[in-house]
Amino acid sequence: MNPEVSKFDWPDALALGPVTVLTGLEKGKYPHGNSLIVTGDDDVVLIDPSLTVAERGVPVEVNKIFLSHVHEDHIPGMQQLPELPVFCHEEDAVGLSSLDGLMSMYGLPDLVEKNFRREVVNDFHYSPRTNVSTFTDGSSFDLGGVQIQVIHTPGHTKGHSAFLIPEARTAYLGDIELSGFGPYYFDACSSLESFEWSLDRCSDLEAEHFVTFHHKWVISGRDHFLAMLNEFANVITKRELALLRFLKEPRSISDCVAHRFVYRPSVDMQFVDHVETSCAKLHIARMVKDGRVTEVTNGKYRAT
Repeated sequence: MNPEVSKFDWPDALALGPVTVLTGLEKGKYPHGNSLIVTGDDDVVLIDPSLTVAERGVPVEVNKIFLSHVHEDHIPGMQQLPELPVFCHEEDAVGLSSLDGLMSMYGLPDLVEKNFRREVVNDFHYSPRTNVSTFTDGSSFDLGGVQIQVIHTPGHTKGHSAFLIPEARTAYLGDIELSGFGPYYFDACSSLESFEWSLDRCSDLEAEHFVTFHHKWVISGRDHFLAMLNEFANVITKRELALLRFLKEPRSISDCVAHRFVYRPSVDMQFVDHVETSCAKLHIARMVKDGRVTEVTNGKYRAT
Protein backbone atom coordinates (compact mmCIF):
# COMPACT_ATOMS: atom_id res chain seq x y z
CA MET A 1 0.00 0.00 0.00
CA ASN A 2 1.47 3.32 -1.05
CA PRO A 3 0.35 6.69 0.38
CA GLU A 4 -1.96 8.58 -1.94
CA VAL A 5 -3.27 12.10 -2.12
CA SER A 6 -6.63 12.10 -0.39
CA LYS A 7 -9.88 12.96 -2.14
CA PHE A 8 -10.90 15.00 0.91
CA ASP A 9 -11.00 18.75 0.45
CA TRP A 10 -7.97 19.33 2.64
CA PRO A 11 -4.53 20.70 1.67
CA ASP A 12 -1.83 18.00 1.77
CA ALA A 13 -4.20 15.31 3.06
CA LEU A 14 -2.72 11.83 2.63
CA ALA A 15 -4.68 8.61 2.20
CA LEU A 16 -3.46 5.33 3.67
CA GLY A 17 -6.32 3.05 2.70
CA PRO A 18 -9.13 3.64 5.23
CA VAL A 19 -6.97 6.19 7.09
CA THR A 20 -6.67 9.81 5.97
CA VAL A 21 -4.06 12.08 7.53
CA LEU A 22 -5.36 15.63 7.90
CA THR A 23 -1.99 17.32 7.69
CA GLY A 24 -1.63 20.24 10.05
CA LEU A 25 0.11 23.52 9.29
CA GLU A 26 3.85 22.94 8.72
CA LYS A 27 3.22 19.19 9.05
CA GLY A 28 1.93 19.60 12.57
CA LYS A 29 4.37 22.06 14.08
CA TYR A 30 3.12 23.06 17.54
CA PRO A 31 0.55 24.46 18.27
CA HIS A 32 -0.85 22.62 15.23
CA GLY A 33 -0.89 18.87 14.66
CA ASN A 34 -1.68 16.06 12.23
CA SER A 35 -5.13 14.53 12.81
CA LEU A 36 -6.50 11.26 11.44
CA ILE A 37 -9.83 10.19 9.99
CA VAL A 38 -10.47 6.45 10.06
CA THR A 39 -13.34 5.32 7.82
CA GLY A 40 -15.23 2.08 8.28
CA ASP A 41 -18.53 0.86 6.87
CA ASP A 42 -20.38 1.74 10.10
CA ASP A 43 -18.38 4.46 11.84
CA VAL A 44 -16.05 7.30 10.91
CA VAL A 45 -13.63 8.35 13.67
CA LEU A 46 -11.66 11.58 14.00
CA ILE A 47 -8.45 11.14 16.01
CA ASP A 48 -6.86 14.10 17.83
CA PRO A 49 -8.75 17.06 16.30
CA SER A 50 -6.00 19.65 16.02
CA LEU A 51 -5.95 23.43 15.95
CA THR A 52 -5.80 23.15 12.15
CA VAL A 53 -9.08 21.21 12.26
CA ALA A 54 -10.55 23.91 14.52
CA GLU A 55 -9.62 26.55 11.96
CA ARG A 56 -10.51 24.70 8.74
CA GLY A 57 -13.40 22.55 9.89
CA VAL A 58 -13.91 18.79 9.52
CA PRO A 59 -13.94 17.81 5.82
CA VAL A 60 -16.24 14.78 6.19
CA GLU A 61 -19.01 13.68 8.53
CA VAL A 62 -17.67 11.77 11.54
CA ASN A 63 -19.52 10.22 14.46
CA LYS A 64 -16.84 9.62 17.12
CA ILE A 65 -13.73 11.37 18.41
CA PHE A 66 -10.72 9.43 19.75
CA LEU A 67 -7.87 11.08 21.67
CA SER A 68 -4.36 9.69 21.97
CA HIS A 69 -4.17 11.71 25.19
CA VAL A 70 -5.67 14.82 26.72
CA HIS A 71 -3.46 17.86 26.12
CA GLU A 72 -4.44 21.31 24.93
CA ASP A 73 -3.20 20.90 21.35
CA HIS A 74 -5.00 17.59 20.73
CA ILE A 75 -8.53 18.82 21.46
CA PRO A 76 -9.20 22.25 19.81
CA GLY A 77 -11.16 20.80 16.89
CA MET A 78 -13.68 19.22 19.23
CA GLN A 79 -15.41 22.61 19.31
CA GLN A 80 -16.60 21.81 15.78
CA LEU A 81 -18.39 18.69 17.05
CA PRO A 82 -19.83 19.46 20.49
CA GLU A 83 -22.42 16.65 20.47
CA LEU A 84 -20.14 13.76 19.46
CA PRO A 85 -18.97 11.14 21.96
CA VAL A 86 -15.30 11.40 22.89
CA PHE A 87 -13.11 8.40 23.74
CA CYS A 88 -9.82 8.57 25.66
CA HIS A 89 -7.80 6.37 28.00
CA GLU A 90 -9.27 6.17 31.49
CA GLU A 91 -6.12 7.67 33.03
CA ASP A 92 -6.54 10.92 31.05
CA ALA A 93 -10.30 11.42 31.37
CA VAL A 94 -9.83 13.90 34.23
CA GLY A 95 -8.50 16.39 31.68
CA LEU A 96 -11.85 16.52 29.91
CA SER A 97 -13.93 16.87 33.07
CA SER A 98 -12.97 20.47 33.91
CA LEU A 99 -10.29 23.07 33.37
CA ASP A 100 -9.03 22.31 36.89
CA GLY A 101 -8.79 18.66 35.92
CA LEU A 102 -6.75 19.50 32.84
CA MET A 103 -4.43 21.78 34.81
CA SER A 104 -3.83 19.02 37.36
CA MET A 105 -2.19 16.99 34.60
CA TYR A 106 0.49 19.63 34.01
CA GLY A 107 1.49 20.61 37.55
CA LEU A 108 2.67 24.07 36.53
CA PRO A 109 3.86 26.82 38.90
CA ASP A 110 1.05 29.17 39.89
CA LEU A 111 1.94 32.13 37.66
CA VAL A 112 2.63 29.95 34.65
CA GLU A 113 -0.63 28.07 35.21
CA LYS A 114 -2.60 31.31 35.49
CA ASN A 115 -1.40 32.43 32.05
CA PHE A 116 -1.74 28.96 30.56
CA ARG A 117 -5.38 28.67 31.69
CA ARG A 118 -6.25 31.73 29.60
CA GLU A 119 -4.31 30.36 26.63
CA VAL A 120 -6.04 26.97 26.79
CA VAL A 121 -9.48 28.57 26.77
CA ASN A 122 -8.86 31.43 24.35
CA ASP A 123 -6.44 29.85 21.87
CA PHE A 124 -7.26 26.14 22.13
CA HIS A 125 -11.04 26.50 22.68
CA TYR A 126 -11.16 24.32 25.78
CA SER A 127 -14.52 23.48 27.30
CA PRO A 128 -15.39 20.47 29.49
CA ARG A 129 -17.08 17.46 27.93
CA THR A 130 -19.68 15.25 29.57
CA ASN A 131 -20.11 12.70 26.78
CA VAL A 132 -16.79 10.93 27.46
CA SER A 133 -16.15 7.20 27.23
CA THR A 134 -12.88 5.55 28.21
CA PHE A 135 -10.76 2.73 26.90
CA THR A 136 -7.85 0.73 28.29
CA ASP A 137 -4.86 -1.08 26.85
CA GLY A 138 -5.95 -3.69 24.34
CA SER A 139 -9.36 -2.16 23.65
CA SER A 140 -10.47 -2.73 20.07
CA PHE A 141 -13.12 -0.87 18.10
CA ASP A 142 -14.78 -2.30 14.99
CA LEU A 143 -15.82 0.49 12.64
CA GLY A 144 -17.19 -1.96 10.09
CA GLY A 145 -14.41 -3.76 8.27
CA VAL A 146 -11.80 -1.54 9.90
CA GLN A 147 -10.36 -1.93 13.41
CA ILE A 148 -8.79 0.59 15.76
CA GLN A 149 -6.65 -1.15 18.38
CA VAL A 150 -5.47 0.69 21.50
CA ILE A 151 -1.85 0.31 22.62
CA HIS A 152 -1.27 2.04 25.95
CA THR A 153 1.98 4.02 25.74
CA PRO A 154 2.22 6.04 28.98
CA GLY A 155 4.98 8.45 29.90
CA HIS A 156 4.01 11.65 28.15
CA THR A 157 0.76 11.40 30.11
CA LYS A 158 -0.53 8.52 32.21
CA GLY A 159 -3.07 7.60 29.55
CA HIS A 160 -1.14 8.34 26.36
CA SER A 161 -2.01 5.69 23.77
CA ALA A 162 -1.05 4.75 20.25
CA PHE A 163 -3.61 3.42 17.79
CA LEU A 164 -3.02 0.58 15.37
CA ILE A 165 -5.22 0.33 12.27
CA PRO A 166 -4.27 -3.05 10.74
CA GLU A 167 -6.34 -2.63 7.57
CA ALA A 168 -4.30 0.48 6.76
CA ARG A 169 -1.04 -1.05 8.01
CA THR A 170 -0.80 2.19 9.98
CA ALA A 171 0.17 3.06 13.55
CA TYR A 172 -0.67 6.47 14.97
CA LEU A 173 1.87 7.49 17.62
CA GLY A 174 0.42 10.71 19.04
CA ASP A 175 3.17 12.59 20.86
CA ILE A 176 5.78 9.90 20.47
CA GLU A 177 6.78 12.31 17.77
CA LEU A 178 10.25 11.05 16.77
CA SER A 179 11.64 14.60 16.61
CA GLY A 180 15.15 15.72 17.48
CA PHE A 181 13.76 17.44 20.58
CA GLY A 182 13.16 14.03 22.10
CA PRO A 183 10.62 12.65 24.58
CA TYR A 184 8.67 15.06 26.78
CA TYR A 185 8.11 13.62 30.28
CA PHE A 186 8.13 16.70 32.49
CA ASP A 187 4.52 17.18 33.65
CA ALA A 188 2.79 16.03 36.81
CA CYS A 189 1.15 13.20 34.84
CA SER A 190 4.38 12.18 33.10
CA SER A 191 6.87 9.42 33.88
CA LEU A 192 10.39 8.96 32.54
CA GLU A 193 10.43 5.22 33.23
CA SER A 194 6.99 4.74 31.66
CA PHE A 195 8.09 6.64 28.56
CA GLU A 196 11.11 4.38 28.17
CA TRP A 197 8.86 1.32 28.55
CA SER A 198 6.51 2.72 25.92
CA LEU A 199 9.34 3.30 23.45
CA ASP A 200 10.33 -0.34 23.81
CA ARG A 201 6.71 -1.31 23.22
CA CYS A 202 6.52 0.82 20.07
CA SER A 203 9.44 -1.11 18.60
CA ASP A 204 7.11 -4.12 18.42
CA LEU A 205 4.41 -2.35 16.40
CA GLU A 206 3.75 -4.17 13.16
CA ALA A 207 2.91 -1.54 10.57
CA GLU A 208 4.16 -0.01 7.36
CA HIS A 209 3.17 3.62 8.04
CA PHE A 210 3.75 5.50 11.29
CA VAL A 211 2.05 8.85 11.86
CA THR A 212 3.08 11.43 14.44
CA PHE A 213 0.95 14.31 15.66
CA HIS A 214 3.83 16.77 15.40
CA HIS A 215 6.73 17.42 13.06
CA LYS A 216 7.60 14.11 11.39
CA TRP A 217 4.13 13.51 9.89
CA VAL A 218 4.13 10.13 8.05
CA ILE A 219 7.08 7.73 8.20
CA SER A 220 6.80 4.85 5.73
CA GLY A 221 8.91 1.71 6.09
CA ARG A 222 9.32 -0.15 9.38
CA ASP A 223 13.13 -0.13 9.29
CA HIS A 224 13.12 3.62 8.80
CA PHE A 225 10.70 3.99 11.69
CA LEU A 226 12.82 1.81 14.01
CA ALA A 227 15.93 3.87 13.25
CA MET A 228 14.04 7.09 14.04
CA LEU A 229 12.58 5.57 17.20
CA ASN A 230 16.07 4.63 18.35
CA GLU A 231 17.34 8.16 17.78
CA PHE A 232 14.35 9.57 19.62
CA ALA A 233 14.98 7.29 22.60
CA ASN A 234 18.68 8.18 22.61
CA VAL A 235 17.81 11.79 23.46
CA ILE A 236 17.03 10.58 26.99
CA THR A 237 20.49 9.03 27.27
CA LYS A 238 22.12 12.16 25.85
CA ARG A 239 20.36 14.36 28.42
CA GLU A 240 21.47 12.08 31.23
CA LEU A 241 25.10 11.87 30.08
CA ALA A 242 25.29 15.65 29.60
CA LEU A 243 23.94 16.13 33.11
CA LEU A 244 26.47 13.62 34.47
CA ARG A 245 29.34 15.54 32.85
CA PHE A 246 28.02 18.79 34.31
CA LEU A 247 27.99 17.19 37.76
CA LYS A 248 31.74 16.57 37.79
CA GLU A 249 31.69 19.57 40.10
CA PRO A 250 29.05 19.88 42.86
CA ARG A 251 25.94 21.53 41.43
CA SER A 252 22.49 22.43 42.68
CA ILE A 253 19.21 21.89 40.88
CA SER A 254 19.11 25.63 40.14
CA ASP A 255 22.59 25.36 38.57
CA CYS A 256 21.26 22.63 36.28
CA VAL A 257 18.21 24.71 35.37
CA ALA A 258 20.40 27.65 34.39
CA HIS A 259 22.67 25.42 32.28
CA ARG A 260 19.76 23.94 30.26
CA PHE A 261 19.53 20.26 29.29
CA VAL A 262 16.21 20.29 27.42
CA TYR A 263 15.93 23.68 25.73
CA ARG A 264 18.57 25.77 24.02
CA PRO A 265 19.65 28.86 25.98
CA SER A 266 18.02 31.08 23.34
CA VAL A 267 14.53 29.67 24.00
CA ASP A 268 12.49 32.14 26.04
CA MET A 269 9.15 30.67 27.08
CA GLN A 270 7.35 30.95 30.40
CA PHE A 271 7.52 27.25 31.25
CA VAL A 272 11.21 26.61 30.43
CA ASP A 273 12.41 26.77 34.04
CA HIS A 274 9.62 24.40 35.11
CA VAL A 275 10.65 21.85 32.46
CA GLU A 276 14.36 22.16 33.23
CA THR A 277 13.67 21.76 36.96
CA SER A 278 11.63 18.62 36.32
CA CYS A 279 14.34 17.23 34.06
CA ALA A 280 17.12 17.80 36.56
CA LYS A 281 15.16 16.35 39.47
CA LEU A 282 14.06 13.26 37.55
CA HIS A 283 17.47 12.36 36.18
CA ILE A 284 19.44 13.21 39.32
CA ALA A 285 17.06 11.12 41.44
CA ARG A 286 17.58 8.18 39.10
CA MET A 287 21.35 8.56 39.09
CA VAL A 288 21.47 8.89 42.87
CA LYS A 289 19.48 5.67 43.13
CA ASP A 290 21.84 3.74 40.83
CA GLY A 291 24.99 5.20 42.38
CA ARG A 292 26.20 7.43 39.55
CA VAL A 293 25.54 10.63 41.53
CA THR A 294 25.75 11.41 45.22
CA GLU A 295 24.47 14.32 47.29
CA VAL A 296 27.66 15.87 48.69
CA THR A 297 26.05 18.69 50.67
CA ASN A 298 22.47 19.69 51.27
CA GLY A 299 21.13 20.41 47.78
CA LYS A 300 24.43 19.89 45.91
CA TYR A 301 25.09 16.85 43.74
CA ARG A 302 28.24 15.42 42.17
CA ALA A 303 28.99 12.54 39.82
CA THR A 304 30.61 9.60 41.58
